[in-house]
Amino acid sequence: MDQHVFFTREPVVNKQRAITATRLRVHAPTCAAAVAALDCIGEDWPPARPVFVGLAGCTPDASLADWIAPEGAMLEVGAQSMAEPVTANAVTQLAQSGLPLVLSDYKAGIELPGGLSFRFVMADARVQPVTIKVPGILLATGLTDPTGFDAAVKDGYGGATGWFFKNALASGKKLAPAHAQIVRVLNLVRRNADPKQIEDALKQDVALSFKLLRYINSAGFGLMCQVQSFRHAVVILGYEKLNKWLSLLLVTASKDPSAPALMQAAIARGRLMEVLGAEFFPREEHDNLFITGAFSLLDRLLGVPMESVLEEMTLPDRIGDALLGQDGAYTPFLELARACESDSAEALAAQTHALGLGSEAVNRAQLAALKFADTLEF
Repeated sequence: MDQHVFFTREPVVNKQRAITATRLRVHAPTCAAAVAALDCIGEDWPPARPVFVGLAGCTPDASLADWIAPEGAMLEVGAQSMAEPVTANAVTQLAQSGLPLVLSDYKAGIELPGGLSFRFVMADARVQPVTIKVPGILLATGLTDPTGFDAAVKDGYGGATGWFFKNALASGKKLAPAHAQIVRVLNLVRRNADPKQIEDALKQDVALSFKLLRYINSAGFGLMCQVQSFRHAVVILGYEKLNKWLSLLLVTASKDPSAPALMQAAIARGRLMEVLGAEFFPREEHDNLFITGAFSLLDRLLGVPMESVLEEMTLPDRIGDALLGQDGAYTPFLELARACESDSAEALAAQTHALGLGSEAVNRAQLAALKFADTLEF
């Protein structure tokens, strides 16, 4: 497989900002290299939601016929490229085999080959009015913030694709009471407080206890027995693992409309860092890598500046340094996780090379991390 094939991704959300699919961009020098990279994913492919697979840096051609598309995959093709006979023929062949199609970069007046249907059509909401007739559900692109998304939906778009929701401004200076309670419990766990003291703190919010047990018993964590109580969790997991699961409570505590998409991104970042950092750090630091990625969107999730969040928490310096953008051992891995969410693959390629990793390992880890995040109920 070509070693210069990289995947980047962004979520697809509906009108309520709930994630409905993932848009995967395959940055490759040739279509054949892209197909080879996709076929290497295997069981790490995320099955929970549809995945729009689009090519960047190369033109779709007959090599696409060699792609064994996983269940839930959809082929994304640019409207302009459909004017090329080689692309139109390849896309038509895959469509006839039953692979669903997604059309991107659509503009009014573009002629498309006959006989094709598209599940979704993506258009730049900044320049394309929704009054146009499109051959599928219209999704907005080019959005930069939640306000733009709300305007696009109001204008008639059926959803959007992109990371626009990460650009919401902090709305407060202090943690909300519910969030502060989780932080207090987390700090108790990090200090190895008596289990009864931690259990009493959890009982002050029954919802927290319920969510904690639900996460611990999620299929993604692979426990051999069901955890029935917090004390049982202490026996089965120990304090270090409990710290990880309690951290998930904080990540999933937001009630913001964009919270589910932010939560998925945060947990996927954490899992990616945990997987890729496993060969660089001792086992006792793997959970800290996960927490670093999971906490990297806390300022947006909780609506307060990151500095305010960290002031309330007892965290290792390595985590704090990475979250504040300072140099540290975990920082390069967080930068790599963020680069997976970029439009281009330049930053991802540079960070992958700097860490001495291979593109295939990063691609597999990214989709495995997304698959892991999808196993959790937000």
